[in-house]
Amino acid sequence: MKPILRSLCIVLISTVFIAPAHLFAQKKTGFKVLNDFPIKSTGGWDYITVDGVNKLIYTSHGNQVNILNVATGDSVGIIPDTKGVHGIALASDLNKGYTSNGRANSVTVFDLKTNQVLKQIAVGTNPDAIFYDEFSKKVYAFNGRSKDATVIDAANDMVVATIPLGGKPETGVSDGKGKVFVNIEDTNEEVEIDATTFKILNRWKLDGGEEPSGLAIDRTTNRLFIGCGGNKTMVVMDASNGKVLGKFPIGGCDGVAFDPELKQAYASNGEGTISVIRELSADKFEFVENIPTERGARTIGIDVLTHKLYLPTAQMKPVEPTADNAHPRPQQIPGTFHIVVVGK
Repeated sequence: MKPILRSLCIVLISTVFIAPAHLFAQKKTGFKVLNDFPIKSTGGWDYITVDGVNKLIYTSHGNQVNILNVATGDSVGIIPDTKGVHGIALASDLNKGYTSNGRANSVTVFDLKTNQVLKQIAVGTNPDAIFYDEFSKKVYAFNGRSKDATVIDAANDMVVATIPLGGKPETGVSDGKGKVFVNIEDTNEEVEIDATTFKILNRWKLDGGEEPSGLAIDRTTNRLFIGCGGNKTMVVMDASNGKVLGKFPIGGCDGVAFDPELKQAYASNGEGTISVIRELSADKFEFVENIPTERGARTIGIDVLTHKLYLPTAQMKPVEPTADNAHPRPQQIPGTFHIVVVGK
């Protein structure tokens, strides 16, 4: 082969090898179930929060919050008397945690170092999702039945505002720069709130999304990842203007997590999968895969330091229908509640 022809062939071979970059972009995560952490107490569950820095997991479970070591699953404590607890918010800079107690219409404040309960705060009816906004140093409890948000000043644990939301709120997040976003499940909307004035700035209809529940944000690109369990779709939205940038098939999602380093959004689906959406750029996204988990694992927490995912679930048994209840919910089998650990 002549030198010129040989060089040309090398260039062509290199081009053929490099060209299909999209194949690399669609590479699977390599994630799988690594472990499970059993919790023998009984009760239902909802949200789970992971503190990677302090290596702790906080999971709602019946009328208490169970605290586990993030690496071993060993129990390190509980927050008691949180009736119907849904979510756990951590104000690490103030050394305080907050739980939303759905059946008590209250928020419990506790010390992150000692787990000692510091205060009970009355909020709206059936507080569900809860989170801490580091920008304003406020805690938002989103109340399902009163359809509003209770705003708590984390400096003194006093209620400073109640925001009517015009529908049933689910998960909320902050952009860290003065804006708060919350899913409105029964109106299929995303609501934007000013974190300083507590005024609603925008209400954006979710084109192609029904019953939004899980929510996460990429603060770098200002993109919202909205898990809509009603039609099993993840909607990707520009948080600056409400424009829908993508829609992807998922499962019966109740939780969403985002890994800012891997640029991956995870929707936890009750069918027993995690749907993975990868952010290739601020305006380009792709579906990657469904990672098998366990049936019922519908909420999710992420350790952004280790990139591991944690999902609570339990084994369930069917319940015979009755004249008063033709479609009863399955019952949890006692002693089967546990946390599924997913990662590489």
